[in-house]
Amino acid sequence: MNAKALIAFEQGIKARFAAGELPFLVHLSGGNEEQLIEIFRDITPGDWVFSNHRSHYHALLHGIPVSQVEAAICNGDSMFIFSNSRRFYTSSILAGTCCIACGVALEIKERGGHEKVWCFLGDGAEDNGHFYEAVRFAEGRDLPITFVIEDNDR
Repeated sequence: MNAKALIAFEQGIKARFAAGELPFLVHLSGGNEEQLIEIFRDITPGDWVFSNHRSHYHALLHGIPVSQVEAAICNGDSMFIFSNSRRFYTSSILAGTCCIACGVALEIKERGGHEKVWCFLGDGAEDNGHFYEAVRFAEGRDLPITFVIEDNDR
C-alpha cells in the first residue's frame, strides 16, 4: 500500500466521522506515511506487529485487508484490531502492548525462531513505566524486538 492509498483511507474515515456515520471515537494517523512504509519494508509477514490506538496504517501495511480494517472501525473496534493469522495486535491502553510484545519476543528467542517483533507506540507512551520496563527487559535479554516511537507533534 502506498502513501496516497493510506491517506485516502484515513480521509474517507474522517469524512464518515464528520458526516455522523461513525458514532465512535476514531484516532486518525497522518503525516508519517512515507516513514511507516519504509519501516514496513523490513517487516515480514511472519513478524509480529503490536500497535496502539492509532492502528489503521499499521494494520493496512501489515496486510490486513482494507475491508477488515474498515469493518472494525465501523463496529467501534478501531482501537482493538487483532489478527492471529497476520500476527497483529493492538491495545488502547497507553504502552499496553510493550510488555506483551516482549513476552512474544522472549518466546521467539527461547524456541530459536527467526521472526521479529515490532512494537509501535506514540510519543506520549515513551514516558510510561510500562515502556521503560519493556525496553530494559528486551535489552537485558537481547530479544528480537524493535520499538518504534511515533511523534505526532502533540
